[in-house]
Amino acid sequence: MPKSVLEHLQGDATYKSEIAKSYDLAWQAIHKGYISDANTIQTISPIPLHDEYVFIRKNFSSVWVFYVLLIRIFSFKKPFKEFRNWFITRSTNRFRYIEDTIVHDGWEQFQSQLIAESPKVSVVIPTLNRYHYLKDVLKDFEKQDYTNFEIIVVDQSEPFNSGFYDEFKLNINVIKQAEKALWLARNTAIRNASGKFIALSEDDVRIESDWISKHLKCIDFFKADISAGVFYPEGQNLPKARSFFMMASQFATGNAMLYKSVFKEIGLFDRQFEKQRMGDGEFGLRAYLNGFKSISNPEASCIDVKADVGGLREMGSWDAFRTKKWFAPRPIPSVLYFFRKYFGNKAAKYALMRTVPLSIMPYQFKKNKAMLIIGALVSILILPIVIVQVLKSWRMSNIKLREGELIERLN
Repeated sequence: MPKSVLEHLQGDATYKSEIAKSYDLAWQAIHKGYISDANTIQTISPIPLHDEYVFIRKNFSSVWVFYVLLIRIFSFKKPFKEFRNWFITRSTNRFRYIEDTIVHDGWEQFQSQLIAESPKVSVVIPTLNRYHYLKDVLKDFEKQDYTNFEIIVVDQSEPFNSGFYDEFKLNINVIKQAEKALWLARNTAIRNASGKFIALSEDDVRIESDWISKHLKCIDFFKADISAGVFYPEGQNLPKARSFFMMASQFATGNAMLYKSVFKEIGLFDRQFEKQRMGDGEFGLRAYLNGFKSISNPEASCIDVKADVGGLREMGSWDAFRTKKWFAPRPIPSVLYFFRKYFGNKAAKYALMRTVPLSIMPYQFKKNKAMLIIGALVSILILPIVIVQVLKSWRMSNIKLREGELIERLN
């Protein structure tokens, strides 16, 4: 890494192994906003157990560290050694990356040649019974400072209102879709797109007038394939942890732009996620594994209005982990399909240990540490029901895995 990046990093002498020290520096660099074209690590070399606990104590909350300890103890793999290393690393403090992030010099002064060339952008918006919210975001698109774009709306609303679109001064291609299917809608729109770039938006967001141009500028400045915009809830501010450029750790179909050629190379969205969650996360991981460069772009942020009607709430599972019925699958099968497909059964089981207890509590408490502990205790109390829910989800994900991915190619 260049000296200008190393100056932002802090070596840690409490690690016993040199490889752990290197991993720690690399982790710091990525989370502080270091962006490069270097190949990422494909395999992790074993490090001493002491160093593992130092690392997780530095990078995760004490609740999660204790949770890891419990899982390892109950797996009966040298529990006394686990407890000893957990205990002797107790003085390790949590490290805060965002207090000294890497600034990418030249962004403000950068004159994008890509924007000057004015390539056509195709904006994809699926919608279902949200005309009231869709009106606001289409008004936002009327105010864009970049003008060479089309909007493809795949409308699944009932009743369908074709006259709704007449009031907008936009190049809108409206596709009426009878089947209520989110990933089909996006795939259909991409197939009908004539632009060099695909911009993914939603019917319940609000954007600034430079949303399109900021996505294009990011792709040009970082020589990236994907610009992954940042969401934040209505009434709040841009999260500090996502307020700077960094390698993207997620891909959300409500705020992103990418070359259409990415779809041509790796295919469209996997319809195994239809009416369920994580289809965008799967695509993002697929793009990453195929070497496409994706940048988390705070300059192209958008407000998530979180409409309480329409959308995925009407056609399927809005929450990936919280069930509405006692014996519904937990998590929804597409989550386990994703975990098992990319990380294997063992990792999927560990993921369940982390996600299921937290999902017992309502959505608004998902980041509350105390509620995580309460959720774990409640999980024990209703363990028979939870086991039935998880087994049902596992069995349904088996079907998806046997069927295989439903990824169509883009000609």
